[in-house]
Amino acid sequence: MTAYTTRLVTDETEFAGLAAEWGGLYRRCGTATPFQSHAWLWSWWQSYGRPGRLRLLLVRAGGTAGAAAGGAARGELVAAAPLTVVRRPLPALVPLGGAISDYGDVLIDDEHGEPAAAALTGALAAAAGTVLIDLREVRPGAAAERIYDRWAGPRRRLADSVCLELPAVPMDGLVSRLPSAKAQQRVRAKLRKLDALGVERRTVHADEADKALRRLLELHRLQWQGRGVTGEHLQERFQEHLVRAAGEMVRSGDAAVTEFRLEDDVVAVDLTLLAPRLIGGYLYGAHPCLRERRVDVAVMLLDACTERLAGGGHTTLSLLRGEEPYKHHWRPETVPNARLLLARRRTAPLLAAALGRATARRRGKELLRRRNDRKDGRGGGGT
Repeated sequence: MTAYTTRLVTDETEFAGLAAEWGGLYRRCGTATPFQSHAWLWSWWQSYGRPGRLRLLLVRAGGTAGAAAGGAARGELVAAAPLTVVRRPLPALVPLGGAISDYGDVLIDDEHGEPAAAALTGALAAAAGTVLIDLREVRPGAAAERIYDRWAGPRRRLADSVCLELPAVPMDGLVSRLPSAKAQQRVRAKLRKLDALGVERRTVHADEADKALRRLLELHRLQWQGRGVTGEHLQERFQEHLVRAAGEMVRSGDAAVTEFRLEDDVVAVDLTLLAPRLIGGYLYGAHPCLRERRVDVAVMLLDACTERLAGGGHTTLSLLRGEEPYKHHWRPETVPNARLLLARRRTAPLLAAALGRATARRRGKELLRRRNDRKDGRGGGGT
């Protein structure tokens, strides 16, 4: 019978050295998303981590509890929970990756299934002695749901962000999903326009990835100049993280960078993240000249993304978080992420406090939406 041992890692150097093992586990976890790759998480920690707050829970099969970190008897890595401690607004263990990651999760080897999940659940229960476990942005079917289902203490599931998803089919298949023949004709006309303008695209080689990613960030700033933009994307720490993480992910086959050229100039760059079953465009930058020429950038990017589906085994093309109107043109499925709150009996008051904060936040958003509706003339009244 296979023995499972657990270990808590708090040392940054040891985390860095787990890359090869973590990569193997990542590929054996069918529900993993790119935001659970070692390259993404280790880079995030370098940019956003707080010294002394790293908490990696590892489960190994066939090892011994007393094996040294580098010993041969430590066994195969079959589950992991990449977490960090936060003190505010409540003391909690939260996933590495933070707000810049569209999905949060743990990793569980598909072949070890329930025994590995049970061992990881036990390790999490032990780690949650005086803090809440707060797992954000958990995708339906994620490995973290196994932990939630096995949790013996107080627990609650809340709604989190909404993601939009399409089937992983070629561009023709996506066009055929559009609601009318006229809508399909419009998209095909936009694709023909790209050809007529001479927009060319190429996949960036690994040794060029860093330079291309910096160009992406330059174009991203340019395209949003004078308009609302996610402020974190303009921060140096984010830029360093993205170049470092995505560059390594390109080299390992977990990401792809595409350059779009017009008249020998790079006018757009796109970063697509790749997981065992999921593919999704994470960030792009596009020069304003494309909109001036009435290029539909969304169509251009989606067409390039679908080219990467051939032979990849992907089942989902994720448009990631957000319900921007252009995404709904493709009739995607609305897939809500979950927030999983796990507590011990002694930390049940923390769970109650978290629920209260979530309720207050939701009500505040509803009040703000109603106020904005009234300002826009959508709140009733009339002559």
